[in-house]
Amino acid sequence: LGTGAGFYVDATQEPWKKNYNMYSYVQNELQRVVAESFAVDTSRTSIFGHSMGGHGALVLALRNPGHYKSVSAFAPICHPSTSNWGRKQFAEYLGSNESTWAAYDATELVKRYDGPMLPVLVDQGDADQFYSSKQLQPSHLVIATESSKRPVQLDSRMQPGYDHSYYFIQSFMKEHIAFHAKHLWL
Repeated sequence: LGTGAGFYVDATQEPWKKNYNMYSYVQNELQRVVAESFAVDTSRTSIFGHSMGGHGALVLALRNPGHYKSVSAFAPICHPSTSNWGRKQFAEYLGSNESTWAAYDATELVKRYDGPMLPVLVDQGDADQFYSSKQLQPSHLVIATESSKRPVQLDSRMQPGYDHSYYFIQSFMKEHIAFHAKHLWL
């Protein structure tokens, strides 16, 4: 909690609320700095991440319909409102009112997504210790996406024998880059 674990939220509780605004930082400040510093086409933006960063990528894409052309994640925390890990973090950063947590929970956000079709790629290793301890819950995202019938095209893939490591990311990174390139260059 606190060090390197911002959960991509804008914290509302002390002592976190002054400096733990990772959602706004990534969505606003970081993108502005990139646009001002590099020759980029800001109309073609995609996002991806791993673990908590995968959670952040999903949340950013689902909360900003039309801004991101695609999103992908490796072993993301898909339903933090129901995992022990996520509940602890959300209570500290966002307070005890659980209704406010849905704004930072991909499984809850996908149920009400109302934007253009959003292509989503999620890879999960079946030997991931966080997956087996039910901290990541990718099946919740799959069920919510299928049952809500929202304009989200989810490709959720279980990768046999892979854990939570960077070797897992390295093994499938080329496919994620190709996924984003397909959606950015259309």
